[in-house]
Amino acid sequence: MEATHSVAAHELKSAHAPRLLSLDVFRGITVAAMILVNNPGDWGHVYAPLLHAHWHGWTPTDLIFPFFLFIVGVSISFALANRKSDPSLIGKIIKRSLILFSLGLFLSLFPKFNFATVRIPGVLQRIALVYLVSALLFRVTTVRQQAILIAILLIGYWLLLTIVPVPDFPYPNLEPETNLGAWLDRTLLGGHLWKTSKIWDPEGILSTLPAIATGLSGILAGTLLRSNQSAAEKIAWLFTAGCLSLIGAYIWNLTFPINKSLWTSSFVLLTSGLGAQGLALCYWLIDVQAANRPNYQRWFTVFVAFGANAITVFFLSGLIPRLLNMIKVTQPDGAETGAKEWMYKTFFVPYFESPYNASLAGALAFILIWTGILYWMYQKKIIIKV
Repeated sequence: MEATHSVAAHELKSAHAPRLLSLDVFRGITVAAMILVNNPGDWGHVYAPLLHAHWHGWTPTDLIFPFFLFIVGVSISFALANRKSDPSLIGKIIKRSLILFSLGLFLSLFPKFNFATVRIPGVLQRIALVYLVSALLFRVTTVRQQAILIAILLIGYWLLLTIVPVPDFPYPNLEPETNLGAWLDRTLLGGHLWKTSKIWDPEGILSTLPAIATGLSGILAGTLLRSNQSAAEKIAWLFTAGCLSLIGAYIWNLTFPINKSLWTSSFVLLTSGLGAQGLALCYWLIDVQAANRPNYQRWFTVFVAFGANAITVFFLSGLIPRLLNMIKVTQPDGAETGAKEWMYKTFFVPYFESPYNASLAGALAFILIWTGILYWMYQKKIIIKV
């Protein structure tokens, strides 16, 4: 990663693309939410909406990661639209993907660096793969072809999970340990899977296919926003597409349940539909209603700050708690605990009757600290790009 002191270095902005402040804000809200749900004070006491659905179904937390991939697609459309013929672009796309994947592997390895059991899939790894495939496809396909590819990916994935027999099991199924994706993860990745399950992974190999469809849906939204249509038409099309996608999601849910861990096709339609509507709302509020009212736009600056250094804050927010827990603090009874746990038990637990409120307060305090850091970076025009 490298730091720059020019806002023009923002990953969204290219030499010719217009600045879409609403996308910065939407990205910032998504990243802030991601940090919130990933850093409770106590994992044993978390309110249900801030946890992932156990299996089928969804919670607000399940929307965060697909929203980010949707935003990746929108950003691709803006950043690469005028550079498709650039011969150096393929190398830059591959390089960025490798950096993102490597950062994800580093988080999986740190601090023990046990290569024998390191988890190979992960959030940053999936972002890297979706960015790689979506960006390369964007260079060589038309809007119509992108829509067809989304359909192929979603229908193909549905057929794979519901028709193809699973080796060593009598029939295709959608259970956590015995679906086709879980079998493929165990076969190809062995002991390099999610430590909680060990035999399947929510960011596994097969479910990356529909995740690419999420990225491509963002590209279609970005292409619409770059078009010469009026702002009202763009908003109307985004909301309409979102509504149709949601209807499709719940119809498909009857036979292929909405499931974040499997990243089912109905889940893609649900999250892409809500993502399109969320982006349309941000676009209407920020780029249309507040376009000529700078005082109003300033209210969104904190989210722009989160969005400008999205990958940086996600990476460091995962790294810093581990660093803190490497610092041991001796308790009055002689027991040792990590500094992060000590701070939580010292500054939050005693002041809240409910352990759930204490846990939420710890997460909000973490967000508040990052808000100060990122706002300062944004004011200083320090953008760290990958």
